[in-house]
Amino acid sequence: MLNRIPRPVWALAFIICLVSVMTLALVKDSPTLIDTGWDKGNHVLAFSVLTFLGRMAYPDQRFRLLIGLFAYGVLIENLQLLTGYRFSEYQDLVADVVGMAVGYLLAMPLAKVTVSLR
Repeated sequence: MLNRIPRPVWALAFIICLVSVMTLALVKDSPTLIDTGWDKGNHVLAFSVLTFLGRMAYPDQRFRLLIGLFAYGVLIENLQLLTGYRFSEYQDLVADVVGMAVGYLLAMPLAKVTVSLR
């Protein structure tokens, strides 16, 4: 059923999630509605969802997606340093990578990859 959703819908969900994660990462008081109760758990959850949505939206762009999401995590950590009320930790990037692995594995059976032989 999930693999019948058109790619543009997945892409829109991915973009909305990117904006939402950035917003939640930078606001002073994050809402507790989307909170695992553990900062690293929040990172794993966010990057699992981002990777899953990205794989569904862009199944042929696996490498770019993973590199891009890692860079996005680095960007978030650097922007948090500028806020004065958020902190940056390398452990957050480790949690992001764990989340990326989880999201990638969850999407594997669903993401349709087109292989072209030239």
